[in-house]
Amino acid sequence: MNIYQHILVIDDEENMRHMLSVMLTRQGYRVDQATDGGEGLARLMENAYDYILCDIRMPEMDGKTFLVRALEHHVTAPIIMMSGYGSVETAIECMKLGAYDFISKPFKKDEIVMVLKKAEERERLKEENSQLRAVAAGQFFYSGIISRNQKMMDIFSHIKKVADLKTTILVLGESGTGKELVARAVHQNGRRNNKDFVAVNCGAIPENLLESELFGHTRGSFTDATSDKIGLFEQADGGTLFLDEIGEMPLAIQVKLLRVLQEGEIRRVGGAASKKIDVRVISATSRDLSSDVENGRFREDLFFRINVFCLMLPPLRERVEDIPLLAEHFLRRYGGDNDSNVTVIEPDAMRCLLAHRWPGNVRELENVIERACIMCESGRITSACLPSSLLMQEQHNRDVTGSDENLSIKQAEDSIERDLIRKALVRTCGNRTQAAKILEISHRSLLYKIKEFGIE
Repeated sequence: MNIYQHILVIDDEENMRHMLSVMLTRQGYRVDQATDGGEGLARLMENAYDYILCDIRMPEMDGKTFLVRALEHHVTAPIIMMSGYGSVETAIECMKLGAYDFISKPFKKDEIVMVLKKAEERERLKEENSQLRAVAAGQFFYSGIISRNQKMMDIFSHIKKVADLKTTILVLGESGTGKELVARAVHQNGRRNNKDFVAVNCGAIPENLLESELFGHTRGSFTDATSDKIGLFEQADGGTLFLDEIGEMPLAIQVKLLRVLQEGEIRRVGGAASKKIDVRVISATSRDLSSDVENGRFREDLFFRINVFCLMLPPLRERVEDIPLLAEHFLRRYGGDNDSNVTVIEPDAMRCLLAHRWPGNVRELENVIERACIMCESGRITSACLPSSLLMQEQHNRDVTGSDENLSIKQAEDSIERDLIRKALVRTCGNRTQAAKILEISHRSLLYKIKEFGIE
C-alpha cells in the first residue's frame, strides 16, 4: 500500500476527478483535487506532492501552462499528463518540456497504476543515486562513519572540537552502534594520528592476564613470564588507547588504571620502576556505569576520570534515515562476493529493513545484508532473501490494525499515527516544520505527539 504517497489530480471534469480519487484512494494513495492549472498551482504552494496527474485541455489555465509554471517553481514531483483524443502531439511536447509521462484517455485502472508504479520506481532509483553520490562525495561520510542523522552530525561536531586535546573520552551506546569507529575518528582527526591507535576489549581478557596486557610485565614476574613484555599503554605511547567495554574491568585493575590516568605513568607487573607515558585514553561501554557505581561494580573516582567528555551514540532504531545509506554501503561491500553480483535492494526488502527494530544495531544490519547477498540468486535482494525475523516484524506492522487479539480502535489509531509521524520525519530528514506540513497538522500538535509517543 502506498499510504504515504500524496497525489494531486488536476482535471476540469468532475466525473474524472471523482473516478481517479476513488480509484487511487483504494490503491492506498492520498488524493487532492484541482479543477484547473491555476488551482493546481495554488495547491502546490500549500502541500508537497509525490506525483501530479494533470489533464491537458482545461479552461482558465491548461495543462501545458501549468507544467511550465510548476517547473518554474522548481516542483520536483513527477508530472503525468492526461491527454484526450487528438492531443497526443501536445502531450509529447509536454514531455519535452519536462513532464514525466502521459497517458491517453480513456484509460483503464491498471494503466494509471502502472504509470505511477514506474514513476515510483524512478524516484526510488533517483533517491538511491543521490544518496550514493552524497556518500561518494563525503557528504554523509565522516572518518569511516556513514550518517545523515542529526544526532550523529552533532557527534561529528563534538569530535572535531575535542580531537586535538588529551581529554579522556567516554563513548556510550548499545552493542553494535559503532563505538570503536567513533574512537578511531577521534584519533584520526587529532594531532596523534601519526601514532598508534591501540584497541583492547576489557571483557574479553581474563582478569589474571588483563593487568599484564595493559601495563606489561618483567621476566620472572609470574610462571609464564619468560621474557619482558611491553603493555598496551607503552605500545600506544604518543597515540591513543581504546578501552572497549571498560564496564567489564575488574575492580582490582580499575585501581591501577586510575593511578595511570592521574600520574601519567605505568609500572610493569613485577617491575620496580615507573615509566612516564603520553597516551590519550578513550573508553567505551554499553553498560550503565552510573548504576554500576551505585552498586559498587565500578569505582566512582575512575568514572569521573574517564567521563570528562561523553559521546552518546543513538541506536539504529533512532537513525531510521541512515538505514538505506548503510544498507547500500554494505551491499557494495558484499554484493560482489558471489556469482550473483548483487547490486539492488528491492522496495519490499527495504520496507522490511525500515520496519525492523535492530537490537543489534549497525552490526546486525551489516550481517543481514551479508547474509542476503549470499542467499540472493537474482542479483536483487528481495524480502525472500532476508531472515524470517525481519519478515515477521514487517508483517506485524502491516497487520497491526487487523489483529484479532487487539480490537482497540484507539491503540490501532495510535500505532498508525506513530508510524506516519516517523515516516514524515524520515522523509524530511528530521525537519519537524516540513513534517507537520506533510502530516497536515500544526507544528505544536506534532511536537506534542512526538513527546506523547516517545519518538526520537
